[in-house]
Amino acid sequence: MGDLRLVHLTYAGSGKPTATVEFDPALTVIYGASDTGKSFIAESIEYMLGGTRAPEVPEAEGYSQILLGLQLPDGTALTLLRAPHSNTIHIHRQDLRGLVTDFADTLVTATHTARSKNSLSLFLLGELFLADLRIRKNEAGGSRNLALRDFVHLSVIPETRMVDPLSPVLHSSAASGKTAAASVIRLMLTGDSAPDIDTGLNAGQRRVNKGKITLLDQIILDLQSKLTTSENVRELRDRQVRLQASIDEYSTTLRVITDRHLDAVTARMKAAEELSTVEGRLAEVSDLVSRFELLEEQYRSDLARLEMVTEAGSLLGYFRVGTCVFCGAEPEHQNPGHGQHETTRLHLGVQNETEKTSALLADLLPTIEDLRAQFEALSSRRESLLQQTTRVDEEITAAEGQLTPLRERRDEHLHARSEIERNLELHERIDELEGRRSRLDGQTVGPGQRPAEYVPNRILSTFDETLRHTLEAWKVPAVEFAEYDQYSMDIRAGGRPRASRGKGVRSVLHSAFTTALAQFCLSNSRPHPGFIVLDSPVVTYRDPISDEPIGEDVDLTSNVVDHFYQNMLAFPGQAVILENGDPPADVISEASVYRFTGTGPGRHGFFPIAVTDD
Repeated sequence: MGDLRLVHLTYAGSGKPTATVEFDPALTVIYGASDTGKSFIAESIEYMLGGTRAPEVPEAEGYSQILLGLQLPDGTALTLLRAPHSNTIHIHRQDLRGLVTDFADTLVTATHTARSKNSLSLFLLGELFLADLRIRKNEAGGSRNLALRDFVHLSVIPETRMVDPLSPVLHSSAASGKTAAASVIRLMLTGDSAPDIDTGLNAGQRRVNKGKITLLDQIILDLQSKLTTSENVRELRDRQVRLQASIDEYSTTLRVITDRHLDAVTARMKAAEELSTVEGRLAEVSDLVSRFELLEEQYRSDLARLEMVTEAGSLLGYFRVGTCVFCGAEPEHQNPGHGQHETTRLHLGVQNETEKTSALLADLLPTIEDLRAQFEALSSRRESLLQQTTRVDEEITAAEGQLTPLRERRDEHLHARSEIERNLELHERIDELEGRRSRLDGQTVGPGQRPAEYVPNRILSTFDETLRHTLEAWKVPAVEFAEYDQYSMDIRAGGRPRASRGKGVRSVLHSAFTTALAQFCLSNSRPHPGFIVLDSPVVTYRDPISDEPIGEDVDLTSNVVDHFYQNMLAFPGQAVILENGDPPADVISEASVYRFTGTGPGRHGFFPIAVTDD
C-alpha cells in the first residue's frame, strides 16, 4: 500500500496561454484575493478524480484539455487528461504539462458503477493495491468494491462542502448512502475489508434484480440530471423559508400599494364624475347669465325710451293750444279740457309702462346676481376638481411605478420557489428510489449474515485522540472533547454536534476531521490516497446573522491560523491549502506558495491574463 501524490493541475487549449500550478510533495499553499481561481483548483482536482460536474468560470472558456499530473507509489509519473463535460479520461504514463496531441496509453471512464470494467477508479485503486477492498452497501449486508470516489470525498474538500452542515463522511443526506459511508470510515480506521456476503439469490433472481437495479440506476441518474442545483435538501428548505419570507413581505407591500392605487382610482372616478356635472351646470349658468344680461339691457333701453317720450312731449309742444297732437282734432272741434285730458292719458300711459318695466328690471337684477354667484362658485369648484384630479393622477402614476418592479421581484421569487419545490420533489423521489435499490441489493440477506457494523471502541478512541490533538495543536476555542460519533455519523465538540455550529466552526471541524483521518491512516498503514486538499479550512470572520440560520459561530483569531499552518508543516502526507488570508511568513519560506492578487503585481490568478494586440 502506497501513497498517491498530486504533481500539477494544468488547463490547456489551442491558442490559449497554459494555466498551471505545481504541487509540493509536502505542503502547497495557494492564497489571495477572492474570485481568482482558488476554489476552482479544488473543484478541478475533484472533477479529474472522477467527479461528474466540471467547474465552470468565464476564464476557462477556450480551454479544451484538463491535465492532472500524479506520481504513483513507485515514483512513476502519470498524467490524467480529460476534456470538460466528457466522461472519458486519457491516461498517459508520463508527465505532460501542455496541449497534448499524442495517443493515450489507456482510456478509462471517469464515473464508476457496479458494472464498470475499465474505469479510473479501478485503474488507480489497482495501482495503489486497494482494488480488492470491499465495503458494505446496504443494511442487509450486501457489499461492493471500494470506489475511488469514496476516498476523494474524504480527502478533497471544496469550500461548499467545508461549511455544509452535512456530516463530512456523507455524500448526501439520502438514507441509502449512510451504510456505505459508515463502512468506508470503518475500512479506513480498521483496515478490515467487508466480507463478500452470499445473499442466496439464484441466477434467475439475480438477473431479475440486476435488471431492476439497472432500471432504477437509470431513473436515478435521469432524475439527478434534472436537478438544477447542487444544494442538499436542508439547504433547499432553508432557502425556501427565506424566499417565502421575502414573498410574504412583497405581497404585504403590494397589497398596501394596490389598496392605495385603488383608492386613488376611485377618487379619480368620483372627481371626474363631479367635474362633468359641474362643467355641465357651469355651461347652463353661463348661458342664463348671458341671456338675462341681454334682457337687462332691453329693460334699460325701454326705460330710456319712455323717459325720452316724456321729455319729447314737452319739447315738441304736445301740450300747446292748436290742433291736437294726439287725435288731430281742430280747436273748434275739441271739447273743453281736451288737451289736458289727452296729456294726462299720455303721462299716465308712460308712467305705467315705466313702473312695469322698472318692476321687471328690479326682479331680474337679483336673479342675475344669484346666477353670477353660482357661476363663480362653480368655476371655483371646477378649478378645485381639476387640481384634485391632477394630484390623484400623480398618485396613480407613482403607485403604478412602485407596483411594476415589486411584482417583477415577487414573480422572480415565486419562480425561484417553484424551482426549489421541483428540486425537493426530485430529491424525495431519488431518496425513495435509492431506498428501493438498497432493499433490492440485500432483501434476501438474513440478520445472521450481517457483518459487524461499527468501529471497535479501542480503535475509535485512538482516532478521537488524533482528532483532539489536531484541534489542540490549532488552538481552536470552544471545541473541547472532540470525537467522531459513529452512531449519528457526525463530529461532536464542545458538547454540541458540528451541524449545530456556525460556518467558522463547521469549517475548522471538517478540516480537522479530514486532517486527523489522513494522519491516522498514514501513521497506521490504513487505506488512504495519501493527500488532502482543503479549501477555506479556517474561517477568520463571522458572517452576518441573516446569512447564518444555524447555530452560533466562534471567532477564530489569527492565532488559530498561525498554529494551523505550523501543524500542517508537520503533516505526514501531502497537503494543498486554499485560503483567502495570508499564511505566516515562516510557512511561506518553507512551503510551496502561490499568491493570487486579482489585480496588480504578481500572479493575477489561476488563469493568466490574456494579452491582446493593439
